[in-house]
Amino acid sequence: MNLEPIGIYHSAQRFRFETPRQSVFIHNSGVITLQPNRNFETALEDLEGFDRIWVIFQFHLNDNWRPKVRPPVAPEKERIGVFATRSPHRPNPIGMSCVKLEKVEGLNIFVQDCDLLDESPVFDIKPYIPAADSFPEARTGWLERAVVPQSFEVSFTENAKEKLDFLKENGFDAENFCIIQLGSDPVNPERKRIYRTANGYEIGFRTWRIAFHVSGNAVTVYDVRSNYLPEELLDGVPDKYGDKPLHRAFKLHF
Repeated sequence: MNLEPIGIYHSAQRFRFETPRQSVFIHNSGVITLQPNRNFETALEDLEGFDRIWVIFQFHLNDNWRPKVRPPVAPEKERIGVFATRSPHRPNPIGMSCVKLEKVEGLNIFVQDCDLLDESPVFDIKPYIPAADSFPEARTGWLERAVVPQSFEVSFTENAKEKLDFLKENGFDAENFCIIQLGSDPVNPERKRIYRTANGYEIGFRTWRIAFHVSGNAVTVYDVRSNYLPEELLDGVPDKYGDKPLHRAFKLHF
């Protein structure tokens, strides 16, 4: 069996920590661009009448699998057999996601509410049909014992929003990262780089630190700063991640 991608998914979410554990937990957008010269324009006819579609794709950043995994909502930190989960760590790194279809333009399929990463190879597209795909009364196995984390509303101060917009303009969607990572169990250090500070908390986002407060079920992001020391941003200092020019521009701007 030869399986070849029919297209590639493109979005602002490039890293694992920028996607939700399921597509329904975040509002974002992306584009599936199909390969040219394959008569796919004809194959796409009639798709636009559906609200949602199934996307079959590859977890292209995964190169190993685990027989047991620990999903975020696993009861009492249990390890669950991978075939009873939607973990990306699978023998064959194949994923499926039910996404919202916005529109079709030529070979471009515009979608929303996605948990795919940028550059994910796409193998197939199928319409979501409620009468065939939805079974509300179906048993859900270990999920019936799952610990559902409390949801938090994430907001941003003007200062934080201005800095996050600067990062987004330069290719880093840290605002989306905050909504995903701080919208559930925001101060849990097991799955996140959380640091306690005198004024609240910080969460690590690549080589940046994002400061926030927690009050009840509300999270307020109030600042963003570079995690590099001043001497690390001097000219001639090694740039392991290739992002020091952006940090220098950030410091000059703010």
